[in-house]
Amino acid sequence: MQAAVFETFGGPDVLRTRNVDEPHAGPGEVRVTVRAAGVNPMDCKIRHGWMEPLFTTRLPAIPGLEFAGVVDETGEGVTGLAVGDDVVGWTATGAYAQYALAETVVPKPPSLGWEEAAALPVAGETARRVLDQLAVHRGETLLVHGAAGGVGSVAVQLAVARGATVIGTASPPNHDYLRSLGAVPVAYGEGLVERVRAAAPRGVDAVFDVAGRGALPDSIELRGGTTDRIITIADPHAADHGVAFSSGVTAPGRKHAALAENVRLAARGGLRLRIARTFPLTEAAKAQETSEKGHARGKLVITP
Repeated sequence: MQAAVFETFGGPDVLRTRNVDEPHAGPGEVRVTVRAAGVNPMDCKIRHGWMEPLFTTRLPAIPGLEFAGVVDETGEGVTGLAVGDDVVGWTATGAYAQYALAETVVPKPPSLGWEEAAALPVAGETARRVLDQLAVHRGETLLVHGAAGGVGSVAVQLAVARGATVIGTASPPNHDYLRSLGAVPVAYGEGLVERVRAAAPRGVDAVFDVAGRGALPDSIELRGGTTDRIITIADPHAADHGVAFSSGVTAPGRKHAALAENVRLAARGGLRLRIARTFPLTEAAKAQETSEKGHARGKLVITP
């Protein structure tokens, strides 16, 4: 099968498309024909080798954590799924490929497109996890840095659904998009503290940093000098500021439940996902390069 593979750690140029052996479903697994694979910042961090202190990547490796596709093989003990079923989920073998193995999957409703479905697992789980850790609830004000991206836009919608007021930082071209999601947009950069205070005169109850672009000092100031209820998923200097970093370790059962609920919401139109750009499998390196540059207006997706 065709897959995007890296044999050494490094920049996007180490990612090459080549023929590799097809995987086959083991106990509790399904094999899927991948129709779309989400591109995430974590994919790039793994390729660089930056995640080795936390978990080991066996080389050569196929990137990709999330996918949407069609079941074409089931392993021993799999129930409730059959060959030909459309599914969305988390892959164990890498989603930048024609075929992938997975254990955590849910049915994909016909009303949900392949690209939109593939954009759900990581962004949806991350947004729900951090909002729960921040204990965001009705009547509070949440500040989201990087609100127009994949995770940020999902966090905005889920927080608004909880009854929170959301202030979202983004570049001016994305402000109308954030308004359409129910957020109050503000531009990032110099003067951010004053702009947020003008938008939220009663103060900010919690901060979710998705961007990782040096906004933690401003966030602490907006929280009255405390690091309480500030979480980042992107700033490598979080510990220097005494801010919590959410790493994404979630029990399989909770991951499955979060995915199922996000898929239901998206299928009903209660959760919107904007696809910024799609790439063919042969341009996987370009997709990751685009991801690393940031500023994508939505989700990047690979279509094998």
